[in-house]
Amino acid sequence: MTVLRTPDNRFKGLSDYPFAPNYVEDLRGYQGLRVHYLDEGPADATETFLCLHGQPTWSFVYRKMIPIFAAAGHRVIAPDLPGFGRSDKPVDERTYTFHFHRKMLCALIERLDLRRITLVCQDWGGILGLTIPPAMPERFERLLVMNTTLPAGEPVSEGFDRWRAFNRTRPDLDIAALMQRSQPDMSEAEAAAYAAPFPDARYKAGVRRFPELVMTDPDMEGVSEARRALRFWSEEWEGQTFMAVGMMDPVLGPDVMARLRAAIRGCPPPMEIHDGGHFVQEKGARIATAALAAFAA
Repeated sequence: MTVLRTPDNRFKGLSDYPFAPNYVEDLRGYQGLRVHYLDEGPADATETFLCLHGQPTWSFVYRKMIPIFAAAGHRVIAPDLPGFGRSDKPVDERTYTFHFHRKMLCALIERLDLRRITLVCQDWGGILGLTIPPAMPERFERLLVMNTTLPAGEPVSEGFDRWRAFNRTRPDLDIAALMQRSQPDMSEAEAAAYAAPFPDARYKAGVRRFPELVMTDPDMEGVSEARRALRFWSEEWEGQTFMAVGMMDPVLGPDVMARLRAAIRGCPPPMEIHDGGHFVQEKGARIATAALAAFAA
């Protein structure tokens, strides 16, 4: 596998991102591929918050939530998927498949032996992450879910169709500009930090590929896992759930999230973030604080 590795100097002085990097290169089935993750909070904490990002973001998207979870005494793990953040970036777009990413996340959970997990997910973090608890339910206790979906072979939304078409025309997607369009109050420094992992178009194979992998056709890879997950969340899930919705999201917004809520057993009414877009973690301090209070109650 030919991979690119973003130079470390691209990550120096990032806005509001003081976290130390951690790497693993011996994941089962992924030997030699360097995967980056954040590991914050007490190492001996009894509960772990597993924060999964989407496209085209990386663990930077959780910078406003991680300190709140850690200050509450929880361990926080936030990996960068291959192709994103400080993780290695395979060059061949064919490498990026649903199973490639899902199996990596499962291997990381097992490698770090994470237990009593609160799954924190948005975008592809949910498309992948929501399929994992059915395979290892003994490891998961809570769910904090933000703008995402669990497609099982059907269209997602007109907004997603437009996004997929747009992405196809942008092989060198301007990530900083995209992030500022999604969240207009984002600073120039924050937008630049989102773009830091991608010095040029060669590093964006994963960015280009992800929208094509969303399971909008019944024959696509991942559909069987998604269908199993829908049964799990609607019939078997017994943990606590907290949902937050960025109401300005044109892709996976209120209507999509209402369908997901209906598929999650016992999911209470969502926290509506009226000034939040698709990347609702930009309002993450509010969400993390409210979620912890709800879980405690």
